[in-house]
Amino acid sequence: MSNCELKPARVFEQFAEINKIPRPSKHEEHMIEYLKSFAEKRGLEYEVDETGNVIIRKPATKGHEAAPMVSLQSHMDMVCDKLVDIEFDFHKDAIQTYVDGEWLTAKGTTLGADDGIGCAIELAILDSDDIEHGPLECVFTRDEETSLTGAMGMKEGFMRGDMLINLDSEDEGQIFISCAGGKTTSAKFTFTREQAPEGYFFLKASIKGLKGGHSGDDINKKRANAIKILNRFLYKEQEKMDLRLASFNSGKLHNAIPRDGVIVFAVPANEKETVRVDWNVFTANVEEEFHVTDNAMEFNLESTDAAAVIAKDASRCFILAIQAVDNGVFAMCQDEALAYMVETSNNVASVITSENEINIVTSQRSNVMSNLENETNTVKAAFELAGAEVTMSDGYPAWKMNPNSKLTKVAVESYKKLFGKDPIVKGIHAGLECGLFSERYPNLDMVSFGPTLRDVHTPDERLHIPTVQMVWDHLLDILKNVK
Repeated sequence: MSNCELKPARVFEQFAEINKIPRPSKHEEHMIEYLKSFAEKRGLEYEVDETGNVIIRKPATKGHEAAPMVSLQSHMDMVCDKLVDIEFDFHKDAIQTYVDGEWLTAKGTTLGADDGIGCAIELAILDSDDIEHGPLECVFTRDEETSLTGAMGMKEGFMRGDMLINLDSEDEGQIFISCAGGKTTSAKFTFTREQAPEGYFFLKASIKGLKGGHSGDDINKKRANAIKILNRFLYKEQEKMDLRLASFNSGKLHNAIPRDGVIVFAVPANEKETVRVDWNVFTANVEEEFHVTDNAMEFNLESTDAAAVIAKDASRCFILAIQAVDNGVFAMCQDEALAYMVETSNNVASVITSENEINIVTSQRSNVMSNLENETNTVKAAFELAGAEVTMSDGYPAWKMNPNSKLTKVAVESYKKLFGKDPIVKGIHAGLECGLFSERYPNLDMVSFGPTLRDVHTPDERLHIPTVQMVWDHLLDILKNVK
């Protein structure tokens, strides 16, 4: 570790304050109150809409009164994930951060830089009196990570800006001008439980230490999915012997690749050694398969107490469905200029077993809305064929590129002037609230950029400290030069 200086200090001071505030998705009440108090103490105009979005407005500085109003936008909630052996309450505890080389990270939990660092940048600007800018409004939306509740509930007229800069991107030097749309498809298997046949032996298998990651940004990196791996083993064993499933639990969030999981199952006692041998061979093969992307995975198989099992037909159909539903990239973009970008994907995100139900959540994304519908229907069909009850969210739209964007031109010219190189202007496979804003504000000129983050939505989330200064300088230069 080293003590890389946290610059700009005013941004990191705000980020430290934000990380003291509990702000899980759908539970942003403390953050909303903090923002209201922040504005009141500084005599700034603010509004809170019925959904819980907050806007704080600041007048133009002298000489910039005639500039168009710019909206800066971030979401106030954070993904809450932690290592399995860490005691932490995201509804009460402050995030504990530390510096590791040039990176800021957290002790065993997500860092909250997605999108706390965007919020911190906005607050630092609002708190400053030495920054040149036109009329400014800072927008803080709620519940972006789970349901886009804030952006979906925002009504026309709440934002007043002519241009919007979204600060929820994760690669410094890249300016995003479009994003994927998305849907969530959920499946429910209902069953009765029964006792395993006499003479059956119960086993618990687990996996942890996978890389995981963001189901949009990281879906093309061929990382292991804990659900798919555990189910692969169940499928293979089910084909060989009379396997009875008791529980399957893996994954937490619809927008994260699951990193760990546990299954409990029973097999005839005379097959238990076969299962152990199969497990050792299987895990060795999986480790080799993912030796580049997931080199810290840990497997465990042990005997466990007997429990009531899921009715055989129901568990068999569930295992077949999870095997059948594809996970990862479905299609790359067909446009030659965008061939580097994922067009359509699916993430098998979570499986949770209760007394009489197994609930599965999957997440589909696409920059082409017709293919988003197709991928969603493909997942739906697989689960329906297996007898599950399937529901689909309304989803959110893609943000289409604006070829005549004045804001993009200003952002590119500013970057070249400051850093002596061209930024990368591109689309992103992850979803951004800009897609929903484009529906309610069709004339809003938008871009998205931010400092470099890695392994978001996981306890390995980290922020590259030097890029915060670069984004700060870039943003201030844009605000100064928007005409």
